[in-house]
Amino acid sequence: MKSSSKRKEEVNLANGGVKQSTWSKALSSNAVWEEKDEFLDVIYWFRQIIAVILGVIWGIVPLKGFLGIAIFCIINAGLLYIYFSSFQQVDEEEYGGTWELTKEGFMTSFALFLVRTSLLLFLLCRLDHILHGTALRLKTRIGGRAGHPYWSEMPGL
Repeated sequence: MKSSSKRKEEVNLANGGVKQSTWSKALSSNAVWEEKDEFLDVIYWFRQIIAVILGVIWGIVPLKGFLGIAIFCIINAGLLYIYFSSFQQVDEEEYGGTWELTKEGFMTSFALFLVRTSLLLFLLCRLDHILHGTALRLKTRIGGRAGHPYWSEMPGL
């Protein structure tokens, strides 16, 4: 593997000294990253895009529970690992090791995934009730634990 400083010099000469945009570098194989934070930002935003896409798919399928979360984690970490190790071929040690790159932005993408999946499941459930002529209505219980809300089906709209 070539040293990163030699790769930077070769790419600058090949580009005629013109600086590439971050997204063009992100989508081209073996790009040279002058700044460490620039590559970490790309990892972060790719992870968010993956979370939105998988959240929509999981909401439509619907894939729920531990299995859904586990598959999300495996796909999310796996795709990013393949991206930075095979597609970009960066030196992981330059960025703090494989684990640092794998966990970059993971918790925010996980939260985005959960919100997107939950919201989509709720909206699809609501749409199903509207299309079938029943509406969900928030009521308070009469008797028992008064004042605690629950959802009930109301016939008709």
